[in-house]
Amino acid sequence: MTKKEAFYKDLKEKLDNNTEFPSDYLYKFIVPTTKNQVKEVEDVFLNQKKVITKRASKTGKYVSVSVLIRVKDSDEVIKNYYLVENIEGLISL
Repeated sequence: MTKKEAFYKDLKEKLDNNTEFPSDYLYKFIVPTTKNQVKEVEDVFLNQKKVITKRASKTGKYVSVSVLIRVKDSDEVIKNYYLVENIEGLISL
């Protein structure tokens, strides 16, 4: 099992044991502003009812992006993490 697989397995167990679904879930990301990464994050959640909050860093090189959505289960939470993981420079918090 890779580190990534182990991380998501552990996350799923924690979510299943500590969260009553459906539930609101807050994703937090840091993305560089070098390309169009903020829009890429927004596009992942495009067809979902969500609240997106953005805040630029002091230098303007990064943007904090928070996405609050309603999820039906832990699998949906993890699916969304997989969808954003290939965005260049993205850090999941």
